[in-house]
Amino acid sequence: MTTKLYLRPAQFADTPIDRDGEVARIAGGMQWFAAYEVTDGGTRRTIPIAEFERTLGANDERAAKLHAAITAPRPPLILGERTLRFDQPQVAGILNVTPDSFSGEAPADPVAAGVAMAAAGAALIDVGGESTRPGAAIVWEGDEVARTEPVVRGLATAGTLVSIDTRKAAVMESALAAGAAIVNDVAALLWDDRALEVVAKAGCPVVLMHSPDPAKGPHDGGTYANVLTDVFDWLEARIAAAVAGGVDRARIIVDPGIGFGKSLQENLSLLNGLAMFHGLGCPVMLGASRKRMIGALSNEAPADQRLGGSLALALKGAEAGVQVLRVHDVVETVQALKVWRGLRDQALVGR
Repeated sequence: MTTKLYLRPAQFADTPIDRDGEVARIAGGMQWFAAYEVTDGGTRRTIPIAEFERTLGANDERAAKLHAAITAPRPPLILGERTLRFDQPQVAGILNVTPDSFSGEAPADPVAAGVAMAAAGAALIDVGGESTRPGAAIVWEGDEVARTEPVVRGLATAGTLVSIDTRKAAVMESALAAGAAIVNDVAALLWDDRALEVVAKAGCPVVLMHSPDPAKGPHDGGTYANVLTDVFDWLEARIAAAVAGGVDRARIIVDPGIGFGKSLQENLSLLNGLAMFHGLGCPVMLGASRKRMIGALSNEAPADQRLGGSLALALKGAEAGVQVLRVHDVVETVQALKVWRGLRDQALVGR
């Protein structure tokens, strides 16, 4: 049972115009909301923003801290000559250089493929050399380095912002030396005993993703009393551990880990409750592209036929204020976000 208080932004508003004091802004982004869904001791209630300070914010220290975290702007990451902004949804293009990815074969020329994604509007290219699909074999770190290092170096030389998708310290070190700027770890720095040390020493941003037991593998099933608050608590603890290990909190991004150790119903609950994760005070990454849940909801459509569902989930993330959308289909997602952004811009200047 839930035993402490959580806030989830609710009742999203098209515009803050003429609504001073009635709406709050999520993380300095493009979404405003008019109320909180408050979960406390297993009960839920809704408190309008206009009444929050009087009824809860002034009387509950945790509520006040969560509100401050939810509404504080997320500063951009200045990474050499590149800047990753968080005031609007950004696209991270998935570039797998592994022969057994669930989403298809690796491109023949991965550097060219990554540059093309960046040209199409991806703010970040996420390079991975080990499949994390269920049942995938563990890749020896030397092979993973051989797969990823030349691609990272080629992309960085071309001026592309690169992250390395790995749970292994040696692969992190190799990629960072080759020009990667961000570490994206599905194990939240728990798979490899040296991972936290590597990230802290490098001073690089890191994505901490939830899975139930990352020391064993990303898909070992979890048991949740409440998947939304359980994942929140787990990520909150991982942020604290990373900060204690020397990682700058301002350089942490969180990912709720859609599809990792969760059932279809649990994934849907996480997606419906995404806005709660802004209470962690970090930018949020959503990786739902081509995930198994899309097939489960669409007559078992194979991975290469899940574009529609992937776009629906990307827009769901944008509506919840998610800052980074990790996707396979960059061109289509960027176009969808441009239309979404046009709608938001119009709402913000009046009707």
